Amino acid sequence: MPHIAIIGSGFAALTTVRGLRRRGVGAELTVISPREDLHYLPSSIWIPAGLRRGEALRLPLARFFARHRVRFVKASVTGLAARTRTITTDTGETIAADHVVIASGGRFLKKLPGIEHAIIPCEGIAAAEAMTARLAALDGGTIAIGMATNPQEPGAIRGGPMFEYAFILDRLLRREGRRDRFRMVFFSPSARPGQRLGEKAVDAILAEMTRRGIETHLGHKMVRIGPDRVVTEGGEIAADLILFQPGMTGPEWLAATDLPLSPGGMVRADAFARVEGCEGIWVAGDAGSYPGPEWLPKQAHQADLQARAVAANIAAALKGKAPSRTFTAELICIMDSLDRGMLVFRRGRINLTLPALKPLHWLKRAFERHYLRAYR
Repeated sequence: MPHIAIIGSGFAALTTVRGLRRRGVGAELTVISPREDLHYLPSSIWIPAGLRRGEALRLPLARFFARHRVRFVKASVTGLAARTRTITTDTGETIAADHVVIASGGRFLKKLPGIEHAIIPCEGIAAAEAMTARLAALDGGTIAIGMATNPQEPGAIRGGPMFEYAFILDRLLRREGRRDRFRMVFFSPSARPGQRLGEKAVDAILAEMTRRGIETHLGHKMVRIGPDRVVTEGGEIAADLILFQPGMTGPEWLAATDLPLSPGGMVRADAFARVEGCEGIWVAGDAGSYPGPEWLPKQAHQADLQARAVAANIAAALKGKAPSRTFTAELICIMDSLDRGMLVFRRGRINLTLPALKPLHWLKRAFERHYLRAYR
């Protein structure tokens, strides 16, 4: 029986499992990850407002794995030999497979001096909980919210959540009657952050910041982050709470492999999500660097689309056929502001931006329920 090993337990990994089984692939499936639960990070933006609790966003996967006949290996990957498709782990277990899917996600760059003084919200639920506690302890002050990219690969950025945090914290403080005691500043080395969303979307975001009284500090290269300030080449921002989303790169273990890597440190893949020059090795999600438009997003929806292509192409390969399924380049983002949402959609030449509307907030919550039904 063929053996397929999947590295990771996030969106791309689980969508690959579902896609393979839906296509009738009866191969042995092994999932390798340090955790046996799904962390639904898109909803962590609501933790500060109490709309979600951290424990509700950590979904145990034991039943899901049992239902899909998956062997789970609790371990962190330390290496992968491309020629033999052999995975090494920190537990000492070595796993060889006919097909390997790298779906472990990326990691955030932490080269900026003093970055440990900032909270990186998308690092996980614990980060959102820490931010919530810090905010609750403040009577007033300055909240600095920022984002940057990987200078070696400008597309390796996940900026949408930072816009959401800016709008959500503004709305939350107004609800609590203490917005007047806080200064909010949004910073980025880019003069127009969020350009992958489209120029109209950037205009709408910046206009919304102005309307809400959120100051901007844009277009200045970052120098360092201190315990109480953000330092850029264009000046300093004294801050009591710093939220910062740095650029992304691939998992640390990739550097010790013979896999082809992009300038930004991610696995190079073709339009079929197949690792370049590596038979039987695939990548889906943030760990990969893919061909496509310059706005190709690093987000859960795109990871799912890549994972579906991987599942289809592995199913074809097991039947002796060449891969034929390419993934769609598609960006769907509802930027929430606690009671409203702004929609941005891109696919091909279509680039749609809708203003903040109440139904879009509820649509985002409805999608959460729909998506998680498969894992609860």
